[in-house]
Amino acid sequence: MIWNENAECMSRDKMRELQGIRLKRTVEKVYQNCVPYRQQMTEKGITPNDIKSIEDIAKLPFTSKKDLRDNYPFGLLCCQMSNVVRIHASSGTTGKPIVVGYTRNDLNIWNEVGARCFSAYGINRNDTVQVSYGYGLFTGGLGAHSAVETFGGTVIPISSGNTEKQIMLMHDLKTTALACTPSYALYLAEALEQSPYNRKEFKLKTGVFGAEPWTEGMRKELEDKLQIKAYDIYGLTEIIGPGVGHECRCQNGTHICEDHFYPEIVDPETGNPLPEGQTGELVFSTITKSGMPLLRFRTRDLTKLNYKKCDCGRTSVRMEKILGRCDDMLIIRGVNVFPSQIETVICEIPELEPHYLITVDRETNNLDTFEVKVEVKENHYCDEMGKMLELKKHIAHKLQNVLGILPNLKLVEPKSIQRSQGKAKRVVDNRKLK
Repeated sequence: MIWNENAECMSRDKMRELQGIRLKRTVEKVYQNCVPYRQQMTEKGITPNDIKSIEDIAKLPFTSKKDLRDNYPFGLLCCQMSNVVRIHASSGTTGKPIVVGYTRNDLNIWNEVGARCFSAYGINRNDTVQVSYGYGLFTGGLGAHSAVETFGGTVIPISSGNTEKQIMLMHDLKTTALACTPSYALYLAEALEQSPYNRKEFKLKTGVFGAEPWTEGMRKELEDKLQIKAYDIYGLTEIIGPGVGHECRCQNGTHICEDHFYPEIVDPETGNPLPEGQTGELVFSTITKSGMPLLRFRTRDLTKLNYKKCDCGRTSVRMEKILGRCDDMLIIRGVNVFPSQIETVICEIPELEPHYLITVDRETNNLDTFEVKVEVKENHYCDEMGKMLELKKHIAHKLQNVLGILPNLKLVEPKSIQRSQGKAKRVVDNRKLK
């Protein structure tokens, strides 16, 4: 189902014209109302008169997380505080959070793009959606909640945690769709297997998963264990929250709501725009927000864009699954390693559970150590040394082929790696602590 056909199926020429009009309006707004932006533009010798079309966006300065932290809490607001009706903040665990103020107009935009997402998954007013993202300053819970209310579905605002109650209500209230992080969905799947309920008694058919990177292998695990269709939802607190992008029933990339959030791909080192189809850093400009619009915000996410019309009928640009983050990339003995590469290998091996922990450290001789712990499925974990060594050799060979480096692989028993009820912690880099 397409929620807003005019916006989601607009021709490329009309979309670019609309984006240009909205960009110019946004640039004028930040120039007049936001001192830090005006200073940056002045330093580059730019005024709003220099922005005549969407192609002129490359003239504008970038915005980074540092800019938001340096102007904490409200230095980048472009409206009076009396017009701010809600505040959200990043889920960072260290230092000051990134604070975002939303006007009533911003919330209306958020509800609109959220409704597009859930509609694209085939969820409608006849569905009951269990929102198991965290509520509060994190955008996940309230973002999904408001989207469901916008398209007229029934929402169960249970938040994360309290897993036994999650399963009971999922059963008793006949939940048809689950919205949470993929790692918590996996945890719920394990708990469901141990519960007194029969899976056939549940009505669950759709999963809406986001807030952390996950691979196609993880998707298959979730679909098999929960017997659902699993969809990706993409968002950032700084831009709006969940609803910036979504998959459709074709699952051939994430459609970006580009009439509100203009995407670019740039070289992460130079910041120069890259041609269509090349992988680089994803950059967003909010072209309709009124509270805290951002120009050319560097997400640090690595992906590429596809502007071809999708088989679902939408013409909105699609991005491929996030490869990783510029700042999540591990450089180990000179080799670039992404956690998503390791997850892909693990999920392709039937003897393994999709639970793993990567630990990187540095010895006294300045040599990096690289350890990967991964759980073996219960029916494959045994005391027969020969079988376990053969399995370990097989996995290590696959990891080395993909990564170009051999980790110290440790096969561990089922349920021995700590589970997460929110965003999973997959990497411990002790080098950063020294």
